[in-house]
Amino acid sequence: MSLTLTGQDRPELHKAIEEIVDSGFAGVQLRVNDERGEWVGSAGVRKLGESAKPPTNGHFRIGSTTKTFTATVVLQLVAEGRIGLDSPADDHLPEFGLDRRITVRMLLQHTSGLFNYTGEYYDDGTVAPGIPWQGQEYVDNQFHTYQPQELVRLALSKPARFEPGTDWSYSNTNYVLAKLLIEEVTGRSLAEEMRRLILQPLGLSGTVVPGASPEIPTPHAHGYYRYEHAGQWKVVDVTRFNVSWISAAGDMISTTEDLHTFFSALMSGKLLPDSLLAEMRTPHPELGYGLGLFVEETDGGTVFHHNGGFFGWAALMYSTPDGSKTLTASLTTGDAELDFAATAEAFQKAQQRLVKEVFRGGQAEPAHETAQSAR
Repeated sequence: MSLTLTGQDRPELHKAIEEIVDSGFAGVQLRVNDERGEWVGSAGVRKLGESAKPPTNGHFRIGSTTKTFTATVVLQLVAEGRIGLDSPADDHLPEFGLDRRITVRMLLQHTSGLFNYTGEYYDDGTVAPGIPWQGQEYVDNQFHTYQPQELVRLALSKPARFEPGTDWSYSNTNYVLAKLLIEEVTGRSLAEEMRRLILQPLGLSGTVVPGASPEIPTPHAHGYYRYEHAGQWKVVDVTRFNVSWISAAGDMISTTEDLHTFFSALMSGKLLPDSLLAEMRTPHPELGYGLGLFVEETDGGTVFHHNGGFFGWAALMYSTPDGSKTLTASLTTGDAELDFAATAEAFQKAQQRLVKEVFRGGQAEPAHETAQSAR
């Protein structure tokens, strides 16, 4: 196994990332900032068939961790007086004919009831498909460009899950609408507003809003998707692919250092007024989702987080309320014999192990993770 470390020797973290690789992941990057300083390590391989380890400063696809960035931009525009948090989203996006009861807050908190355009999974076990997001059809669409408007219209062509504001259900549609809302209000692209409000002020030079570009900056590890087609298992490199299918719900690229800088700044009040940060951190009772982040009560106190993942890639981002202790990580999948459910389970166990080590000294019960972040 390839392993690299910087900073203080932390054998428990060293062991945790080794165990993640042993569970079936190709590579891991981990950064921990706490009262003992900064620890950075990686394990596994950068690319299948090679021995080089993942770079500890590598770029990676952060999946649904993007939602915290998108929600922060919306709330910054609320602070500027350009968006009303409890105003109808339809005020700014009349072309979709949204239910007037759906507010901006409901988009950020997943309480709009809108169908998830990447597919819905109902309690009775039935599935309502959306865009192709797995199997050969997903691979065949690896470089297809989706327009955000078409993703929204697909969602609106399906029945809503519930009346606005009456329940909670994770839906990528909400964050595509948030992107369109930002662009309509400002007259600029989400990427431009992200740079103005977050990336430039914090100096996040390793973070990218890629749009439809399939490229990823160097250095980076490689992510792989293993799937079954026509009775045969195939492995495809999904390092380069067009992420317009997930849009502002999960398209961003970052580094563990940039995620640490961003989340620490957000939690310590450097990006939002206290009143709006408090709104962001007020959880819905179901699964504890605030406005673009999860709120979790542990034996060691409150922890905020938003993880993300899709085939090939996963990201972890955790912080204490004051931003003084953070965990940021990237995991890449390889050719291990794991189907989607097994990959999700392995990811959950890896996340639980790391969170337990960093935030609870290896003692408490593990944290929950939303399976929808990979959808």
